[in-house]
Amino acid sequence: MRKQKSFYRIGEVSRILGVKPYVIRYWEQEFGLNPERKSGTHRRYTLEDIKKLELIKNLLYEKGYTIAGAKKNIKSLSAEQIDYRALIKEIFKILCEIKHILKER
Repeated sequence: MRKQKSFYRIGEVSRILGVKPYVIRYWEQEFGLNPERKSGTHRRYTLEDIKKLELIKNLLYEKGYTIAGAKKNIKSLSAEQIDYRALIKEIFKILCEIKHILKER
């Protein structure tokens, strides 16, 4: 089994996504991505960075969004993220209240 890498260089990310390195650099600039840099020069992309770039590619190339439209879509996706821990705690609290009510009957 092949070990998963922690960081990828821009050439590797380019091959994974099927786009030229200059396109990735442009998306970084437009979408405010900031991959870690080794020694201040070489970009080091994480799997999370690659997933963000895949989302951008999908919105632009597959769904036909403009840059502005893709930015708006990504912003709305970020706003919709749910805090699942808080949700589970709230559900647990409600279930405990229901259990307490049922015991009293």
